[in-house]
Amino acid sequence: MEKSLPGHFEGKEALDHVIEARQKGKEASEEMHGTELPGHYCAAADAAKETAFLLVALWILFHEFNIPLSLDHLFLIAFTSGWLIWKVGRSAILGWNRLERLHRLIEEERWEIEHHRSQEKEELKALYAAKGFEGKLLDEVTDVLMADDNRLLQVMLQEELGLQLESYEHPLKQAAGAAVGVIAAVGLIAIGLYFLPVWGPLACASIVIALAAGTSAHLEKNRPAPAVIWNLAVAALASGVAYFTAQLLLR
Repeated sequence: MEKSLPGHFEGKEALDHVIEARQKGKEASEEMHGTELPGHYCAAADAAKETAFLLVALWILFHEFNIPLSLDHLFLIAFTSGWLIWKVGRSAILGWNRLERLHRLIEEERWEIEHHRSQEKEELKALYAAKGFEGKLLDEVTDVLMADDNRLLQVMLQEELGLQLESYEHPLKQAAGAAVGVIAAVGLIAIGLYFLPVWGPLACASIVIALAAGTSAHLEKNRPAPAVIWNLAVAALASGVAYFTAQLLLR
């Protein structure tokens, strides 16, 4: 394969440059804490799981530290009001940050198409040669895509950077999903607390975590059963640690 110009590819082959660009695109969809699934359904599921665990942990500590049950409802209202704003705001901020990185990559790729067309053509050939295209067919496909800058930009974003633009929802839609998740979890656990003060919150939190974990797994096309089991196991372990830590502190 003909060597690429160092100004654009920095002395690398076109395919090596594509591999680096794919990693760059992958990083654009990640958060500092790891990859967060885009979508309001996933935001709702994540918010519901976190809310359910936090409320159960607080419910356990209330009982262990002998805080009057009459304060449970007041604390629930005060805590969940602030928690709702935090989860909604955080989801929106993460969404905006993701979109900002996406827009930056789009503008960078648009600039490369406008100023380094020969190198972009070489990248395009390397991409489709790796897919099995060769000879005259490879040249024809490359020429057709190079003839339309908008189509070329979309192809390079998807093929070179690995970005699926349709998977990025508006941050406010994701924030709305997080709000629904928090409200649903709080509502169900409040019902459990009202009707069954002893075991109701724990049972309702387990239901929330199981449903949210199963939904997330389904959206990711993973097996729901292992996801439900592992999420419940982690929640049980974390709640148990909170309980036994409180026991040790009260001795």
